[in-house]
Amino acid sequence: MSSIELFALAGRQAQWLSVRQEVVAGNIANANTPKFKAKDVTPFDAVLDKTQNMAMARTHPGHIATNSMSDEIDIKESKLNQEIGVQESGNTVSLTAEMTKTGEIKRQYELGAGLVKSFHSMMLLTVRR
Repeated sequence: MSSIELFALAGRQAQWLSVRQEVVAGNIANANTPKFKAKDVTPFDAVLDKTQNMAMARTHPGHIATNSMSDEIDIKESKLNQEIGVQESGNTVSLTAEMTKTGEIKRQYELGAGLVKSFHSMMLLTVRR
């Protein structure tokens, strides 16, 4: 894997984390909404499997881009948390689970940003010589 592919992969993961954070924030915002079903996104490895296929290159800015990140990330109902089950209002959001997801997203983002920073520094060192 070349370093340029690593930067593209890190960018793709950052986009996925952004979408996941948006979904988790929506779950938290609707924690008291009656009959609201908690949602989550497809795991990142499933998104990577979809993007491994070769796509046609855009040779002109007017061509339609077929490989957008939003098409690869599916938002689906989250698995029912056995800890809380379905509340009387029909809501399935567990604030503890959503806050845990927020922490995971933060850690994954920081790890990705740290890796990109390290590889960027190494690339700069090779260019300066």
